[in-house]
Amino acid sequence: MSPRTRRRVFLVAGTGLFGLLLWSFGGLPDFAETPGSSLDRQSLGALVNALSVPERQTTAVVTAVNFDFRGFDTLGEEFILFASVLGIAVILRQLRGERERRPDDDARGRRVGETSVAVTVLGLLLVAPTILIGLYIVAHGHQTPGGGFQGGVILATALLLTYLSDQYVTLRRVEPVTLLEGAEAVGTAGFALIGAAGMVWGTAFFANTLPLGSAGELLSAGLIPLSNVAVGLAVIGAFAFMLSEFLDQTLVVRRTRGRRASPPSTP
Repeated sequence: MSPRTRRRVFLVAGTGLFGLLLWSFGGLPDFAETPGSSLDRQSLGALVNALSVPERQTTAVVTAVNFDFRGFDTLGEEFILFASVLGIAVILRQLRGERERRPDDDARGRRVGETSVAVTVLGLLLVAPTILIGLYIVAHGHQTPGGGFQGGVILATALLLTYLSDQYVTLRRVEPVTLLEGAEAVGTAGFALIGAAGMVWGTAFFANTLPLGSAGELLSAGLIPLSNVAVGLAVIGAFAFMLSEFLDQTLVVRRTRGRRASPPSTP
């Protein structure tokens, strides 16, 4: 399919989608209104605060809103992230007929051994604590501030620290590329399946189907901890994959078509 044809297909599909979006806006109720009742923002917030602990057994109200009360909206955000990363990969991988520089050159042109020893040691020492903090925030997201989004970004930072503390070739050696490519898809699909479980065994999408436990305990809040894990997996896969794609692209050198590039003249 030629670029012109792809643009035409996109314009037709985009115009139709935009029309449906505008049409859907016309049927939306006013903010915080349900049939037979009306709530302002203050009373709605008080209602959510009052229901989070007794009905969801979670002390993190924001997490309860993201993964329970408005879990369907969060699913849309997950697919936006998925589509963004997919778009980055498609754009960067469109370049064909390219070759990479020698693997002993990293993304910033440093040579192996040129990194400061202090920077290398400090950066590598921070990798393990960063991973532990990220795992803690994901696992306790239903009881304390944090969750899958925040913890996933912190976990992805561990890979960035590996790059900053040494060379990109080191990152490529320790980076599980295959796992990263599937982590975001598995996390996004897992989050969607968690929501679908409410329809299969419950009453509605994202309806809880697991024991709630007691607020303050690690194993509590029903499906919310599983949602945190799924979102954390998707986020770490997305950010780490984008980091890998951008750094890979900096190693790419376009081949000169028809002739080799002449070496720079010396004075």
